[in-house]
Amino acid sequence: MTRESTEIALIGTDESGVLAELTTALYDRDVELLELDQAVRDGTFRVNARVDTDGMTVSQSVLRSELQALGDEFDADVRVRFPSSCDDQSIAVLVTKESHCLEALLEAWDDGELDADIGVVIGNHDDLRPLAAEYDVPFHDVGDENGSPDEDELLELLAEYDTDLVALARYIQILSPEVVFRYEDRIINVHPSLLPAFPGAAAYRQALEKGVRIAGVTAHYVTTDLDQGPIITQRAFNVPADAAEADLKALGQPLEAEALLEAIELHLEDELVIGDGRAMVEKPDRDATQLGAPAALDRANPEAPVDERESLVADDREGTAVADD
Repeated sequence: MTRESTEIALIGTDESGVLAELTTALYDRDVELLELDQAVRDGTFRVNARVDTDGMTVSQSVLRSELQALGDEFDADVRVRFPSSCDDQSIAVLVTKESHCLEALLEAWDDGELDADIGVVIGNHDDLRPLAAEYDVPFHDVGDENGSPDEDELLELLAEYDTDLVALARYIQILSPEVVFRYEDRIINVHPSLLPAFPGAAAYRQALEKGVRIAGVTAHYVTTDLDQGPIITQRAFNVPADAAEADLKALGQPLEAEALLEAIELHLEDELVIGDGRAMVEKPDRDATQLGAPAALDRANPEAPVDERESLVADDREGTAVADD
């Protein structure tokens, strides 16, 4: 991720002609196109562009309004984000009923550990409103009596609070392409398994049913493919022989909060680069970064034996021929 380039997202239902018009509009305004990507999912079409606006011939406000007008011609939503002008990033935290991840984020923010502001908490139930109130953070419930969220209201709130990053703090809902495409590479979820194992619902139960010895949690970027986005951080723990699902939750929830917080901090500090479906860390050896298991595990693992067959074959070839396996 980088704050040095401008991001443009266009989301609509009809892709015919819009890409050519967008690239022409950028060229006419001396906006340099750096990267362009497009996708279609469930009838929703999106274009993501990363551009250099340093030499453009119009102001930021004019570029935004002109591109939005272009989007209106195609019945599309165009959003322009100038990251380099954002001194303080804003986080929207999405929740359902579990409090542990939200509590960890609010505590870190209140202690000044986050390089961003938690601007709003949005739930599909009202249960965590009192927790948000303890930290004087606005809370909005976008769910109906069954917890089904109104995504139009959700998008309006994300825009109202000028959201830079969406954190899913055990938000037990699947985001539609309408949301994901507007905040691509800016939504981080924590899932209670060592992805790609056990995606979807009831991950701890899935792990128990398969008899795993080690379970864990994963913080990852959200894509339109459920629980398949680039992995950022993971944590693992041993599964007791007689464990029930509640036992795994008790062991996993503190790690869920820790992995999510670590992933958010890496994102906010521009340490992550996304490519080929992976999230890579620019400084993997920096102090205090824990992407996976603790270093003590490495020290506990044996160092030998390892397969040295290739070196043995090389030595043999110096003398006599070695038959292939």
